Amino acid sequence: MSTSHHKLEMRQITKEFPGVKALDRVDLTVDAGEIHAICGENGAGKSTLMKVLSGVYPHGTYSGDIVLDGEVVEFKDLKASEHAGIVIIHQELALIPELSVMENIFLGNEVVSHGLIDWDRARSLTLELLAQVGLSVDPRVPIKNLGVGQQQLIEIAKALSKDVKLLILDEPTSALNEHDSHNLLELLRGLKAKGMTSIMISHKLNEIEAIADSVTIIRDGLTIERLAKTNGDLDEDCIIRGMVGRALDARYPPRDVKVGEVLFEVEDWTVEDANIPGRMLAKSSSFRVRAGEIVGFAGVMGAGRTELARSVFGRSFGTYRSGTTRLHGKEVKMTTVDSAIKHGLAYVPEDRKTLGLNLLDSIRTTIVSADLDRITPHVLLDEDMEYEAAESFRKSMRIKTPHVNRGVATLSGGNQQKVVLSKWMFTEPELLILDEPTRGIDVGAKYEIYGLINQMAAAGKAVVLISSELPELLGMCDRIYTVCEGRITGDVPRSEADQEMLMRLMTTTTSAA
Repeated sequence: MSTSHHKLEMRQITKEFPGVKALDRVDLTVDAGEIHAICGENGAGKSTLMKVLSGVYPHGTYSGDIVLDGEVVEFKDLKASEHAGIVIIHQELALIPELSVMENIFLGNEVVSHGLIDWDRARSLTLELLAQVGLSVDPRVPIKNLGVGQQQLIEIAKALSKDVKLLILDEPTSALNEHDSHNLLELLRGLKAKGMTSIMISHKLNEIEAIADSVTIIRDGLTIERLAKTNGDLDEDCIIRGMVGRALDARYPPRDVKVGEVLFEVEDWTVEDANIPGRMLAKSSSFRVRAGEIVGFAGVMGAGRTELARSVFGRSFGTYRSGTTRLHGKEVKMTTVDSAIKHGLAYVPEDRKTLGLNLLDSIRTTIVSADLDRITPHVLLDEDMEYEAAESFRKSMRIKTPHVNRGVATLSGGNQQKVVLSKWMFTEPELLILDEPTRGIDVGAKYEIYGLINQMAAAGKAVVLISSELPELLGMCDRIYTVCEGRITGDVPRSEADQEMLMRLMTTTTSAA
């Protein structure tokens, strides 16, 4: 495979939506057989560019040229780009949960002989494809029985079945744990060794530094620069500088730590899986948080951090078996979410789309939704109070929107997250549990959210921060608990913690003294 083949160029791509120039003369060059990363803050235009490339935005809806192997190509839809060997795997996986692995891989692309679907051949092809992506699962297993990491690999197997030449991955590891992320990156290296070209959109700069041959940085719809490993300028700091237009020397804002009395404590908390009897999601877990303290929870995906938080927050997860919760030293029983909110707890879930936001609502309705009593002085909701509350958060949280009557769905991920935070800040909580508050958010918006978290702690609130990013925990927290398989295995002050130590505690089931 000589380098002149399968080279991709996107030249001067401009894409406008009413009132917005999403892409402004963007250039992208991807050499054959390389792994190319696209970086940029949320809303910079990365996904828009890939939608242009894959024909989701068909030829005629943008200006500029897509050049493949030296020929200008014009894709009228997704099918046309797949026909040319370009396959895109989106963040939201497109598999059908009820169907089997095999059915998903060949959906719309069935293996037919003499007019009938040849299941035996489909099965053997499936096994070959699964072997290529390093998965040993039964082709007949329904997708819904598999973990996210495995589903991601099946999406790639599906792409390989279409004879893919250029594979585009949009945030491929954002929902994966370290182990699955590692496997996925190894797989990309393996495919590259066989001559495959791939483009990866990602926020995880350490992964990009580890795997990409070159990087294009997009900011506000413009191409900022292309960095290449061969020039030695491809490192995290260079990427951050390009993405945010400023070197973030301190990725975490400084704060004055003033820690008070123990505000909230949990003792011997044990919760059983509601669907799998005998499987404990939390095994006699105990932890405490002081006023003004930010306490982190570290663990690999599936360790049980979210389960613990949600079960404490009004027992909204699993089946409560035993354990006590105390607020200001007094035992409280919070058996519903409502009672948890009334006691001053707030829980900001990781999954903004399903748990935190109704995307059909306006920003102002969302912000007041968790504590309607506050703006319902009589029987009716006071619309002026609602508007004022929402408007004050729009200003203080710097939510980028022309108006709070706008739908939440119109916002970027970082701004949606600020709306969710506003919604819970409006309840004036004493204890704030934040579950992956910066997942899928760009560097600049992260810094703003860190600032907001610090403000909450400075106001004497107790903050629990659940995060999969160890640097984030080390940069933000006063103390860090590690969780492994439902058990708390460590309680480490920030001054003593480092990534290796936390990782060790996160992967050991014996409690550290």
